[in-house]
Amino acid sequence: MALSFVQRLKEFFTGKRDIRTGSRIAISCEALENRVAVLENGVLEEYSIERVGSQSIVGSIFKGRIKNIEQGLKAMFVDIGFDKNAFLHFWDAIPAAIESGFEEVQRGKGKKAKKIEAKDIPALYPVGSEIMVQVTKGPIGNKGPRVTTNISLAGRLLVLMPLNDQFGISRKVEDPKERARLRAILEKLDLPDGMGVIMRTEATGKRARHIVRDLSILVEQWNEIVQKRDNNNAPTCCFQEPDVIERTVRDFLTDEVDEVICDDKAIVERMQEMAGIISRRAKRRITHFAGPGSLFDTYGIQKQIDNAFYRQVWLPCGGYIVIDQTEALVAIDVNTGRNKGSKDVDKLLLETNLEAAVEVGRQLRLRNMGGLIVVDFIDMKHRRDQQAVYKAMLDNVRRDKAKTQILPISQFGLMEMTRQRLHESLGSALYEACPACKGHGQVKTPLTMSVDIQRRLSSILQRNRPEQKDLVVVVHPDVMQRLRSEDGELLAELQRRYECKLAFRVDPGYQREQFLIAHATSGEEVK
Repeated sequence: MALSFVQRLKEFFTGKRDIRTGSRIAISCEALENRVAVLENGVLEEYSIERVGSQSIVGSIFKGRIKNIEQGLKAMFVDIGFDKNAFLHFWDAIPAAIESGFEEVQRGKGKKAKKIEAKDIPALYPVGSEIMVQVTKGPIGNKGPRVTTNISLAGRLLVLMPLNDQFGISRKVEDPKERARLRAILEKLDLPDGMGVIMRTEATGKRARHIVRDLSILVEQWNEIVQKRDNNNAPTCCFQEPDVIERTVRDFLTDEVDEVICDDKAIVERMQEMAGIISRRAKRRITHFAGPGSLFDTYGIQKQIDNAFYRQVWLPCGGYIVIDQTEALVAIDVNTGRNKGSKDVDKLLLETNLEAAVEVGRQLRLRNMGGLIVVDFIDMKHRRDQQAVYKAMLDNVRRDKAKTQILPISQFGLMEMTRQRLHESLGSALYEACPACKGHGQVKTPLTMSVDIQRRLSSILQRNRPEQKDLVVVVHPDVMQRLRSEDGELLAELQRRYECKLAFRVDPGYQREQFLIAHATSGEEVK
């Protein structure tokens, strides 16, 4: 929630900021990465990272070439200059209707274009033909990027659709008078034929001249893209989506934001220059953090980031949620934990579930998790309580820029939802699979390793080869402790049975599940 006018004046004259209040954006620029954190009353709500040299391609526009058409998949694969061809579904090659989040506005009758259907796509775009596409989802894992022919260019106030002559207004503009005013402006906008425009929520309260200026910037941008398209052979990039700094100014610097603070003077000046084109007031809200100390530490952001990526996340009431991401879906379990606050069990369960709904929405944004998500809420008897939790979840995802769909809580207490996956999750970008457990989060116990080693030794010794009667076994210290204590007699029996000699050594550099059986003389591994 934005600060009041009095609070802003107080901060301006005293120079002191209460970071626990208001809506603030903190940007930390370092040698290898730039980080952006969005805070609401001191709580981290959104977090994004852009590594230097690895800028996102989502939103970028390419002139590509159709490499092959898969009728079974109803899709085409487009060469846009990357190792893996981009995936273009037939549906994404059909002119799209205005999304449900926007109200369509009719501007006169105009000519009705011939309706294109999925069956027409292979004839329109045969193999080898050139096509202009925009990336809607970046490459994830071994999959290439996903693209669409429904190109759009986002400004601060408008979204220009240069190849689609539809018009709309964001449904988040709720005031009927303001909607009528914006509709009147939209109907009078002078646009080239075949282009369409959507008014963003940020256009609320803005004068017509500001909207016209935003439109002219977008049209000029599109003309430059067309020029690049016409002057270069496929595949080529005609438009690169702005970096995280420019996207922050474009998408987050709204009237509700009280402050944008950055620890890099040059970046601050660049942002002020970009914001000054649209609004002088917005320019004044961009400030430089000169210290002392780190920006993210001073604002209490780093601690929140560190806590946000644990598997178990605690809730204010004492309950907690457990988040597990698999290949197919994200599973989230809600537990009461230490919450013993109310003698009324129904009230306690509802309180825990309501806080969990808020935290789940926040965690999905912070971790940038997408795909199918299943939340196992604590069972509630009353339908009204289930509806209250469902409504809380709907309210909480309103601010999410990724598209989400949520189903009511089922009779098993499960809430199913989908969240648009534009990039790989933040966890995938920051972490890699543990070399010890190979990513599944568990390692074998010393007892299990002892059984494995004895089984392997028995298998080798049963071959009855003379050169394999004198062996060295190298193990992790935990496993050696088990072999020396509980299993010492078993190993002695193994040596008597096969008339062999076994020597055991410790290597602290080994993972617990790692061991080596080698010839005592040559040191060669026995397989």
